[in-house]
Amino acid sequence: MPWVDKNECTGCGTCVEECPVDTIYMANEHAEIDMDNCIHCGICHDVCAEGAVRHDSEKIPDEVNANVAKTKEFMNACAKYLGNAKEKQKCLNRMMHHFNIEKIIAEKTIEKLQMLEEK
Repeated sequence: MPWVDKNECTGCGTCVEECPVDTIYMANEHAEIDMDNCIHCGICHDVCAEGAVRHDSEKIPDEVNANVAKTKEFMNACAKYLGNAKEKQKCLNRMMHHFNIEKIIAEKTIEKLQMLEEK
């Protein structure tokens, strides 16, 4: 999914003008994308002369680090409120289970989407 690197965006508005579904708008002199209505057509990537419209794959390391940090917070909270290190480990196991379910959902979604491909 696209996102705008505000450090690179010059506020030229080209992406706003070229967006076929009007989901890009200017806010504080930078482009913003309304992801609820974005159709992921890629036009904004193509028209941005500054390369400010970025691909979501670039955010993977940040998202992984955020997930790990949140899990550590949960683990510490479990130990604090539930009483011991065993609870901390149980919390870790629950979070790993959660992310495994997310992985399964993604894999099954991809399988279904591949069925949409024209043969």
